Amino acid sequence: MERIDLTGRVAVVTGAGRGLGRAYAEGLARAGAAVVVNDLDEAAANEATEAIVAAGGSAVAHVCAVGPTAAADGLVARAVAEFGRLDVMCANAGALRDRTLLKMTDEDFDVVVDSHLRGTFTCGRAAARRFREQGDGGRLILVGSPAGQLGGFGQTAYAASKAAIIGLVRVWSVELAKYGVTVNAVVPKALTRMAATIPALTDIVAQVEAGGPVPERLRKEGTGTVEDVVPLVVYLGSAESAGVTGQYLGFGGDRLAIWAHPQESFVTHREGGWTAEQLAADFADWTGRLQDHTRRSA
Repeated sequence: MERIDLTGRVAVVTGAGRGLGRAYAEGLARAGAAVVVNDLDEAAANEATEAIVAAGGSAVAHVCAVGPTAAADGLVARAVAEFGRLDVMCANAGALRDRTLLKMTDEDFDVVVDSHLRGTFTCGRAAARRFREQGDGGRLILVGSPAGQLGGFGQTAYAASKAAIIGLVRVWSVELAKYGVTVNAVVPKALTRMAATIPALTDIVAQVEAGGPVPERLRKEGTGTVEDVVPLVVYLGSAESAGVTGQYLGFGGDRLAIWAHPQESFVTHREGGWTAEQLAADFADWTGRLQDHTRRSA
């Protein structure tokens, strides 16, 4: 197979100072793209940028917190000013404030939603406007999470944001198709600092950060290193992925999953509609049937 070559393409990666975002930025640069490395942490953004340049790549750092429209517009403007165009927007940045519902504050909720969801919205919109102006397509790579598909204890704001991002994929992939813009979400699983907050993974993350291997069991289940996720981002940022849009792709370790789009799992009708009492009787009957359907689908 021919190597995917992103020479001449320009990408913005938000939250690229460390972790998955940095891996995405470095991977895109290795494939030949020029990269705007965004992060809220100036030192992290500069360090990632210097590493890319030292390895022979092309990159500039752009420090800002995603969310506000001005930040998104500034990122796109920086890409155009430095490299002449924009081809890929990878909206990866976001904060984490895990709290159970009864303990979550308005401030915690807003920080997570503003960074993940509003940041994806404003960066996606700014990039889409530039793609339309250029007239030759583009790639929006959004970042989901298993929590957005399945939920996660203590992750009200995070799971809600990631589920909403999948909603953006569904809408934007339809709206932007006429401009040659593809919109997909990566749903990554990797041993990051975030994963280290899970007690069962704390020691494993430390082991991998020290240079040890990812346990084979985890790799088969779909959890690996940040580098394991990079090939999907490079592919989605390339011309070769022109026919793939509107998808959310689970990726990590040795596993790739293409998530199904939502559909009704059970439908019934009653002429004249229902009373509350009839619903009570019917749900008692439906519960067993739905459980059987769920077991068969699992």
